[in-house]
Amino acid sequence: MQSSIAPGTTVHVQGLLLRPTTLEDAGRLAEAYTHNRDHLAPWDPVRPEAFYTEAGQAENLAGAARQWELGLVDPWLLLDGDRVVGRMNLNNIVRGVFASSSVGYWVDRDHLRRGLAATLVEHAVVRAREIGLHRLEAGTMTANTGSQAVLRAAGFSQFGTAEKYLFIAGAWQDHHLFQRILHDQPVG
Repeated sequence: MQSSIAPGTTVHVQGLLLRPTTLEDAGRLAEAYTHNRDHLAPWDPVRPEAFYTEAGQAENLAGAARQWELGLVDPWLLLDGDRVVGRMNLNNIVRGVFASSSVGYWVDRDHLRRGLAATLVEHAVVRAREIGLHRLEAGTMTANTGSQAVLRAAGFSQFGTAEKYLFIAGAWQDHHLFQRILHDQPVG
């Protein structure tokens, strides 16, 4: 199995490294998710205990590698040394006439209010263009005004609200939906 899930160059930002996820990141991700468990809980699905282990993250990364090979995801990590302090994924990549993806991201609780979420979203835009997508979409829970501000600052516009959109924190949650059109080139 390949060690690099997502090809691409690394990016240095504010002394941190943004790079494609590798299969060797399981331990780092388990530590990051454990450290940020309470911080991410309001915005994430309820996670099984195995999710917070190296074995659980290794299983998730293997699944991501299979999805990457199919062209369905593009996963990235933000690192401070060896410590994961953020994550950005292009998810549900669709080609053809849709040429679209959704973006997901989070920042470590100790690295908030430094503009890192905006950096991750802007990197998502760059990556989406690099792989030939036309449109990016993001959904935020209606109470997640911080993420909504990040998306608006990155040129996303709200195009609707979806009732009971995702099962987050143990309940079906309404989400505001955002999009950014990347170009108007014809599908090639």
